[in-house]
Amino acid sequence: MEQVFAPWRIEWIRREEKNPDVEGCVFCELPERDDDRANLIVARGEEAFVMLNNYPYNPGHVMVIPSVHTGEYGDLTDDQLLGHARLKRRTFAALEAALEPDGFNAGLNLGEGAGGSIGDHLHTHVVPRWHGDTNFMPVIGETTVIVEAVEATYDALHEAFAAQEGATVESEERAVRFG
Repeated sequence: MEQVFAPWRIEWIRREEKNPDVEGCVFCELPERDDDRANLIVARGEEAFVMLNNYPYNPGHVMVIPSVHTGEYGDLTDDQLLGHARLKRRTFAALEAALEPDGFNAGLNLGEGAGGSIGDHLHTHVVPRWHGDTNFMPVIGETTVIVEAVEATYDALHEAFAAQEGATVESEERAVRFG
């Protein structure tokens, strides 16, 4: 039997603090920093932003996150809901252009019980899927194989967001903003 080694996962498993370089909410603090690439923020809208998942299920696994800190869907204003929805639509388009998936899994994480590690700031996961990406590894071996580095996915997805109509790039340090 062959083995797949993912030694980087031990850091996640053994960590004492969820985000040691973040004092408060990771989804509130990281967008305030100057280096979007280092923080995996690939795009921004008026009411939400898109961030690559640090521990993806598949290449291109992103989260569309409202800019306002809330874990309650009902707390979002109509403008915040619309901004979040519009950025999800742009996210699907950017992922299709950058990665050409056969489909998507998308779902909203609400609360600690939703299976995520961040329950007090709601977010939508968008996971690109390809025919055949569920194979013997996750089914039999309870292991997933990520076939692309996060940095390569960042570059492809950031370029796809920038190519969308109406997108502007503020600077090399900031990701795409949508008006």
